[in-house]
Amino acid sequence: MRNSIRKFLILNVGGLLLGTVPLTTRAAEGIDSGDTAWMLTATALVLFMTVPGLALFYAGMVRSKNVLSVMMQCFAISSLMTVLWIAYGYSLAFEPGGGMNAMIGGLGKAFLAGVDLDAMSGTIPETVFVTFQMTFAIITPALIVGAFAERMKFSAMLWFMGLWFTLVYLPVCHWVWGGGWLGSWGVLDFAGGTVVHINAGVAGLVAALVLGKRKGFPITAMPPHNLTLTVIGAAMLWVGWFGFNAGSELAADGTAGMAMLVTQIATGAAALAWMFSEWISHGKPSVLGIASGVVAGLVAITPACGSVGPMGALAIGFASGVGCFFTATRMKRAFGYDDSLDVFGVHAAGGIIGAMLTGVFSATVFGGTGLGEGNEGIGAQLVAQFVGVVATAIYTGILSYGILKILDNLIGLRVSEEQEVEGLDTALHDERGYIL
Repeated sequence: MRNSIRKFLILNVGGLLLGTVPLTTRAAEGIDSGDTAWMLTATALVLFMTVPGLALFYAGMVRSKNVLSVMMQCFAISSLMTVLWIAYGYSLAFEPGGGMNAMIGGLGKAFLAGVDLDAMSGTIPETVFVTFQMTFAIITPALIVGAFAERMKFSAMLWFMGLWFTLVYLPVCHWVWGGGWLGSWGVLDFAGGTVVHINAGVAGLVAALVLGKRKGFPITAMPPHNLTLTVIGAAMLWVGWFGFNAGSELAADGTAGMAMLVTQIATGAAALAWMFSEWISHGKPSVLGIASGVVAGLVAITPACGSVGPMGALAIGFASGVGCFFTATRMKRAFGYDDSLDVFGVHAAGGIIGAMLTGVFSATVFGGTGLGEGNEGIGAQLVAQFVGVVATAIYTGILSYGILKILDNLIGLRVSEEQEVEGLDTALHDERGYIL
């Protein structure tokens, strides 16, 4: 009893003397300092994935004359999405939308109205939740850049990303995470298999098809100019993804810990699966291959990381490594489309594999935490997952095509042949990545 009284006096009287808020007051306000500290860290990790992670990952894979252009696009998208997110994006994604709530949110929090020091989202400040979700809104359109790299006008890219964010990303985000119709179907997407990866991957394929192939593709060899940059970028993505997946729990608890563990397991399994698939097919394992396998595993575990156990993660990792390898190589070669940096082959294919296998390995019989609300068996969950995959793919496919065709007619999408040959670094930005 004496010890309890002594601790109470030290915490509260000592806090007042030091000019700090007593711990009992913090608890009464509902702020969990541990959850908040973790979410601040996770938010920084996810932003780290785009700049510099994705920027370096993509920059190394293009030709040297275009290295700055993809970096510029990643930085510009990060800036543009930040402004649009606070203007109306956060509100449309997460604010209740009245009679239209199944499809889109409302504008009650446009320009972050009411999001002040006292606003809460669960056990963390709403300001932290806003910023965390902003980083998802940043990286999703940035992923699309890899599909049309080396041939789109910078101005057209900005218009496309702004419109795509508004008309595609925000509705799909709301459907799954903001109280929309896919969430009510019990679709499991813990950290963005549909919202981020299928969404961006399908849009990337559509963009590649609408713009057409790069000059000389596939006859002219277009190897990555600097795989060192790509590996550094992949390593940054790997580390940052722990914030992406474990941070989506919005708390520092057991689910976040399991999400971190299964993310690592699936990534390692996918990297090995891609490496051995390539080794068997081509006789040698490549650095680009294992880096691509890492990203494939990270993508596939994203929808599942909050509901599967270690063995489920292992299966998802191996399946995504093999599946994405064949999609990015054999399927691309068979159909002849020029998805420059394999956005569809890694993100859409990995997202689909992960989303569907989430419906299997989330079941408790496989060590998962249980199926989605309202789904009483694996079959019902697979139906829900299939609906989520198909709805997202169709919606983003149609809307992306419409946006691109309208912009093409109004301002043109593609750089001139002379600019493409010269390289976008010089033609569009009057700069060079390397001074020889």
